[in-house]
Amino acid sequence: MENMRELLRSSLGRSLDALPALDRLTAAWPVACGPALARRGVLTSFEAGVLHIEVADAAWMEQMLRMRAVLEHELARIAKVKLAGIHFELKKSAMRKTWRPER
Repeated sequence: MENMRELLRSSLGRSLDALPALDRLTAAWPVACGPALARRGVLTSFEAGVLHIEVADAAWMEQMLRMRAVLEHELARIAKVKLAGIHFELKKSAMRKTWRPER
């Protein structure tokens, strides 16, 4: 099974060569992290080598932060894009749900 995953990752990387960096990273995202994690993060921009990802909520943010090094490595390898880092941002609607002003 691992050999099949590796084959899919390498063939995906080759098929993305003509696309802009953000598009390549976006296509590689679900392959790099799996479908469950991919549904909780949206790649929003790629500037100066830093990938910005909007995360659905605080619990998923914690999970992604723990996996940052693995995600950077896998995304760079699959998409063939040099990454200087990943910046995770909490989705604005998630921030409103967690913050409640005192009355």
